Amino acid sequence: MGKKIAIIGSGISGLTCAHLLHQQHDITVFEANDYIGGHTATKNVEVDGKHYAIDTGFIVFNDWTYPNFIKLMDKIGVKSQPTEMSFSVKNIAQNLEYNGNTLNSLFAQRRNILRPKFWRIVRDILRFNKVCKENARKNLDYGDLSLFEFIQQQKLSDDFAYNYILPMCAAIWSTSLEDIKAFPFQFFLRFFNNHGLLNITDRPQWYSIIGGSRSYIAPLTKGFESAIKLNSPVQRVVASQSGYAVMVNNVEHQFDEVIFACHSDQALAMLSEPSQTQQDILGSINYLPNEVVLHTDTSVLPKRKLAWASWNYLLKGDAQEHQAPAVLSYNMNILQCIESSTTFCVTLNNSKDIAADKILGRYNYAHPQFNQTTINAQARRNEISGQQGLHFCGAYWYNGFHEDGVRSALDVCAEFGTSL
Repeated sequence: MGKKIAIIGSGISGLTCAHLLHQQHDITVFEANDYIGGHTATKNVEVDGKHYAIDTGFIVFNDWTYPNFIKLMDKIGVKSQPTEMSFSVKNIAQNLEYNGNTLNSLFAQRRNILRPKFWRIVRDILRFNKVCKENARKNLDYGDLSLFEFIQQQKLSDDFAYNYILPMCAAIWSTSLEDIKAFPFQFFLRFFNNHGLLNITDRPQWYSIIGGSRSYIAPLTKGFESAIKLNSPVQRVVASQSGYAVMVNNVEHQFDEVIFACHSDQALAMLSEPSQTQQDILGSINYLPNEVVLHTDTSVLPKRKLAWASWNYLLKGDAQEHQAPAVLSYNMNILQCIESSTTFCVTLNNSKDIAADKILGRYNYAHPQFNQTTINAQARRNEISGQQGLHFCGAYWYNGFHEDGVRSALDVCAEFGTSL
């Protein structure tokens, strides 16, 4: 047998590592939660005597930018279904709503046809997309230019910024409008261009996993299920003579090497004596908690059904709105192809507007926050990962999504001579 390896965390990064390493090495996966999967969190609900499996964390992937995740799913035989990726905005203060999916849904609120302000937004979207695509082709270095500074440079309207691009980015990265304004333009441009989000046509096909995203857990963990320890939060990791002592529920376990497949801040907190380099790098990548509610209250969606999209952003016009985390509702019937007279929604950061009798579950998930400090830290990953028997993987090393979790796990597995 190879090395004795502790893997901390059973999200996609930890499970990918365990899947690829368990045949050659003696692995143990420690999971603080009472379930396997991290952000892969499918919940069982019953409404009117019918049972549904609703995703509340990881939901969708596409055929352009998820090559490693798709390869992994194909390897373990997991089936997916095509879904629609559309985006709506409902601005209560401005009495504005639209869904950018089709021309018909764009003007779901028919009065927008006669609103010069709305036509300005549409023109600015087209111009913004065109300029960004041209800039992406040039492959320029934008230094520390922010997304909002670029918008201002291009003399695009505030209505475009606050009713389109800033909410869309806040929705994608689960953060506030104010934080998105400071988002590095270079990071934004690469991501939006790679994902086809600057295209009106020729966009990637999105998919969701049949039966909910948890359907990949069983086939992915086949062969090492008994090595996964639930309800096992790691208290600390201490260097020892033969490797590392991992303290779990006040019991010490000895390992040759340790893979931290958890959030950067969690990994840093577990290190009993973090080096200055570990503190500098891991301490520079922050996470923002998001409150998530699974429910059936469609009042959080646009007023007009034609404007209902896969992702629905809500702007209220509150004084504190720009500093607050994104208020977003996923229409799970669209995303998971659910046939039901009941509309299931997953809403971030807006529990007070949801009728209590329509709530099916409450959860909390934290997402990495991206800024120039984060990007600088990402570039230094090799200074700490793979050093002295410690390895760090997680979506925070790239763009923060499921593909990035797999990719970062493959980086770690390559250090052990294993690949997908």
